[in-house]
Amino acid sequence: MRQYVLLATATILLYVSRHYSPLLAAIAFSIIGYQATDVLIPCVSPAFVKIGLYGKDLSKPGKPVIPESIGAISALVYLFIMFFYIPFLFYKYLVVITSGGGHRDVSVMESMAQEEYLFPHGKMSEYLSAVLCLQSTVLLGMADDLFDLRWRHKFFLPAVAAIPLLVVYYVDFGVTYVLIPDVVKTWFPTSKTALNLGAFYYIYMASMAIFCPNSINILAGVNGLEVGQSIVLGFISLVNDSLYLTLGTEASKEAHRFSAILIIPFLGVALALWKWNKWPAKVFVGDTFCYFAGMIFSVVGILGHFSKTTLLLFIPQTFNFAYSCPQLFGLVPCPRHRMPRFNENDGMMYPSRAELTEKPPKKVMLPVLRLLNTLRLIDIEVDAKTKQIKSCTNMTLINLVLVWFGPMREDKLCNRILTIQLAIGLLAIAARHTLGSLIYGHDNIQFL
Repeated sequence: MRQYVLLATATILLYVSRHYSPLLAAIAFSIIGYQATDVLIPCVSPAFVKIGLYGKDLSKPGKPVIPESIGAISALVYLFIMFFYIPFLFYKYLVVITSGGGHRDVSVMESMAQEEYLFPHGKMSEYLSAVLCLQSTVLLGMADDLFDLRWRHKFFLPAVAAIPLLVVYYVDFGVTYVLIPDVVKTWFPTSKTALNLGAFYYIYMASMAIFCPNSINILAGVNGLEVGQSIVLGFISLVNDSLYLTLGTEASKEAHRFSAILIIPFLGVALALWKWNKWPAKVFVGDTFCYFAGMIFSVVGILGHFSKTTLLLFIPQTFNFAYSCPQLFGLVPCPRHRMPRFNENDGMMYPSRAELTEKPPKKVMLPVLRLLNTLRLIDIEVDAKTKQIKSCTNMTLINLVLVWFGPMREDKLCNRILTIQLAIGLLAIAARHTLGSLIYGHDNIQFL
């Protein structure tokens, strides 16, 4: 019964969106995406196991076998939604009368000239480049799930998928200027208000396309965490978009309206995947979803021209990456799996540890490890006789939360991390709009 009510609601929203706002169509397609993903996941999961796409849940008694790479289903449903979404966004610009030969005689726009046009044809190139970028990302993610590529090989793959996005940005927009903060102009007097980064701006955007997908992929290892952090990031993005759509300048509304139409359907397919991936997980999402979700935020940040704000939402992921660097770059031994250790006796998660006796860390890291232990950023185990460091907790945000708050059940651990993500994200948005006017002298939100 609930499914029929949701589908009826989606149908009504699609109909009225033609006369009001395309954002209503976004909500409708979000509902359709949730329903489609929720139905497809249990149907296709046995087929994934049959072809060898499965893994063992190491944090459960008996280590049950669970279908893997199911996040590809959410990604594919989202892509199909984006295809069907096009007429509802650009309906007013469709040609209704033509004499043939490619001539546009009368369009719907010309016969409805009194209405507000939210998505002109100029936006279609950006929209299609976003879809092509996401489609390429999904294909690369599926290749990773199928062939288990090495990190050094797959790290730069998102930049390859972002090429259509960067090419369209260059052709349609091409702005490579960044504003100079007022405080810099105070220290170094200059008449310039912006700095042209040129090619370096495209390197920055490509780096962002690499960072966002990989940062979500690195912060993983607990049921529901990859999907959960993506949902939280999407929610915070919508909060920011809502601020601009209600209080922002006219110039800023266009960019954030574009962001909202991409984020809202994403939340639909992500929530359906969360239903099956949260503790106790019935499916694993795989690398495909991590790449796909991260690229969503890269796309809206780049095409919406608020990439710096987008990176503020990734503060926990940025911290997790920086915190992991000593192990990622071999300064401290890095085991293949750094996920928390599960204790079957009490069902609790404990911080996993890196053994340092057989393969000691670089000498320069020994005082650093002791300092991190003093600051309660890791927990070290010291030999009572030799005073040598025997082991330390693996350097991930997941293990750090366990060091700070003690052992806890897997679902509570996931919820604690997501709460931290939400709190930091909302504080980052508040700081962006309170400190932004102090740093740059103005802000695009007009508070009453």
